[in-house]
Parts: sequence; structure tokens; C-alpha cells
Amino acid sequence: MTSFKEMIDITLDIKSSAGESEILALKGQVANLDRVKSAEYISKADAIEAFRKEHENDPDILQALRELNVNPLGASIVIKPKDIDQYDNLITDLNKIENPIIDGRNFDNPKAMLDKINAVAKKIEQVGVFVSLIFVLITILVVYNSIRVTIYTHQKEIKVMRLVGASNWFIRAPFLISSIIYTFIGMTATLLLFFPLLNLFQPYLQYFFNGYHLDLVSYFRLNFVNVFGLEFAVACFVNLLASFVAVRKYSRV
Repeated sequence: MTSFKEMIDITLDIKSSAGESEILALKGQVANLDRVKSAEYISKADAIEAFRKEHENDPDILQALRELNVNPLGASIVIKPKDIDQYDNLITDLNKIENPIIDGRNFDNPKAMLDKINAVAKKIEQVGVFVSLIFVLITILVVYNSIRVTIYTHQKEIKVMRLVGASNWFIRAPFLISSIIYTFIGMTATLLLFFPLLNLFQPYLQYFFNGYHLDLVSYFRLNFVNVFGLEFAVACFVNLLASFVAVRKYSRV
């Protein structure tokens, strides 16, 4: 949800006659506002380059741009608000800035988009919690029964270890360690399926959030350790818990 809110920005269009020093002075004035997180100056050259990159797969638009033989895009200042909930107050602050080089103010209210994001996020969260609980339950049952079967197949070895005075920890440790290995194998298999499926759904997500750059593949790659590291830790904890209960119950030979 936070990532979606960070996509919201405000644009001040700059007149083509404005000088570089005037634009930078305006940028500094905007950046100093309390409710502004950042202000970025986009030159005409940067704007046309970004436009070409965005429509690189649309030859008709690129051809039309070449036929113009001039850069139709102007410079702008893109503003990121500190708190999207203070959007209206930030608009008020920006409207107080009177500067002749400002050609237009793109102050579209993002409320409709945020409402859509909130609704989607809420549904995803509810479905995610439900599915997670189901998978946790399935994991516990699978690991529990796997350990139980494994212990039954090693009853003779366990009896021998008991006879020679092996401690409970010495007997139980291999089964607990094996649950961690199973977790790692399962996590690897999940990742091998996850990213191809995410690449498959990425175009549909981009279409749904039309006008916003939403790249979940890049997001999960950049946050790989945080997301999947936490998932692996939780999975290990659940598997170890199920394994410990099973081992404690069925290793009493």
C-alpha cells in the first residue's frame, strides 16, 4: 500500500521561455515546503527521452514524433508529497506560490485512485491471510506426518541409540534438521514457480493501474532478502514446531 501511495505526485508545468536559473530557484522554493518530500526538475530533454522510452513499442507515436521535428514537451517540476493524506493542504501551499514561469498546475485529485488501491489492497490482504492460514495448516499436517513416518522407519536405529545411552537431543536433532532442509527445498520450488507466474500477471496489473508504473517483478527482486528471508524464517519456525511435536510424541521407543 505504501508503494502505491508513493506513486502519487504533483506536476508544475514550466513555460518554455523560462531560464535554467529561474527553474532551479522555483524548485528550491517548492522543495522547502513542509509537506513536500521531494521536488525533481524534469528538463525538456529528459521529458522527451522518457516519453520515447514509454512508447518504444508504439511505432506510430514514435513516427509522429519524428515528423514534428521539434520537442513538443516542456520542462516540469515533479513533486512528491510527504503524506498523501495532506494532499489538499499541499495543493493550497502550492497555489500560494506566484511565479510567472509556471505554465500549468497538474493537481488531479488522486482520491479515486487511492480508493481503488485501498479496495484492492483490502481484498488482497483478506485473501492472503485466508490462503496463508490454509497453507500453514497444510504444512503442519504434512511435516507432522512426514516426521512420524520417518520415525517409524527408523525405530530400530532409535532403539539401538537408546540402548547405548544416547540423549533425547541426539536422537531428535536429525529429524529437526531435516525439517529445515525440507523447508529450503520447498522454498526453492516456490520461487521457481513464483517469478514466472508474476511475469505472467504483470501486464494485467499494469493495465489495471493504467498510468502508474507498477513493476512487482522488480519490487520483489529488489526486496528479495526482506520478503523471502522473512517467509523462510516463518516457514522454518512452523516446520520446526510441527517436527518437534511429532518427534517428541513418536520417538519414545
